[in-house]
Amino acid sequence: MNDYIKLAWRNLWRNKRRTLITAASIFFGVVLSSFMSSMQEGSYAQYIKAIVNFYSGYIQIHEKGYWDEKVINNTLEYSLIKTKLRQVKGITIATPRLENYALASSEEITKGVVVIGIAPQREDSITTLSKKIVKGRYLKNGDNGVLVGSTLAKYLNLTANDTLVLLSQGYHGTSAAGKYPVRGIIKQPSPELDRTVVYMDITNCQELFSARDRLTSLVIMVKNPDDVLTVKDEIASKIGHDFEVMDWKQLNSMLLKEIESDRAGNVITKGILYMVIAFGIFGTITMMTIERKREFGIITAIGMQKYKLSYILMMETILLGLIGAITGIAASIPIIFYFSFHPIPLTGQAAETMLQMGFEPVMSFSVMPSIFYNQALTIFIFTLIIGLYPVFNISRLKINKALRS
Repeated sequence: MNDYIKLAWRNLWRNKRRTLITAASIFFGVVLSSFMSSMQEGSYAQYIKAIVNFYSGYIQIHEKGYWDEKVINNTLEYSLIKTKLRQVKGITIATPRLENYALASSEEITKGVVVIGIAPQREDSITTLSKKIVKGRYLKNGDNGVLVGSTLAKYLNLTANDTLVLLSQGYHGTSAAGKYPVRGIIKQPSPELDRTVVYMDITNCQELFSARDRLTSLVIMVKNPDDVLTVKDEIASKIGHDFEVMDWKQLNSMLLKEIESDRAGNVITKGILYMVIAFGIFGTITMMTIERKREFGIITAIGMQKYKLSYILMMETILLGLIGAITGIAASIPIIFYFSFHPIPLTGQAAETMLQMGFEPVMSFSVMPSIFYNQALTIFIFTLIIGLYPVFNISRLKINKALRS
């Protein structure tokens, strides 16, 4: 077998130009497809990170039934799970939230809003709310003021230091009413949230809705995103079955559907690229087979068995594919790693759109190992399939015609 491999290797370099052209087509195919896949997966990772840090976190804990019916009566008692959560490894931050609907009034203008009670410092470490303040200041722990979305503030004619009146129904039907100074105006990337959101310190929010020590959700961040399912399962086992423990995928199911839909669209683009590469390789191998037809006839005429000749030709194709795939991976790794540390900045309208959506205006790249070996493996398989052509050609070879070619 080693002799056949050596013979196949020597045959490749009898015509260096032909071999280099074929290997180059495989090489550039691997590099280009890896670059496209890295950019695609990098954009998905950037999107997911922004969504997780924007609101949902990696894991949320609710009272059972809250996700299907988001009312303040479906709240959990924080003291029941607080101690148990401290026993779970991998949690970096756990921030409480209490959400409810209310009527917000300023002078004669009234609008329905979402009131979100937060622990200001812990919430800021996840969602960076303090960086979104456009007027006034951010909340302090225990602050009796509120933050108002910029679109909502404009509708209610509010600015920093004005007063906002909130009217609602509290826990178990109690009346909820209060007057709060506006500490700051906050610009949210989500238009829907920006025109409806009011943030306040969670202690004051619990007091407003008569829901002492109660939360609608506990938002959890983890050290390693890859450990989300492990941490989620450990939390569920610790706190029991009276609570819902949901990971970011369950919380953002629509986002995942959009990503899968986009992936499906990119399969078509990659398929076209692979077809172009495959036809290039096929053309080169076809030319190589035709040029060597007389050579094959002579070798067969002096006693070489066809199956052995087919084996040598297949080995030539495998070696050619390996050369292109391996060099393609070797070239892709430093290029993609460079762009992963130095993302391509976006400018103009594209950058403005990204900023409005809460994303950093850059084109990110992913360095997942699967990006490299998946592309190389796909193109290598294409090469092997194309390598069946000379084998088929040898099986139908007529020695007398080959010698006269």
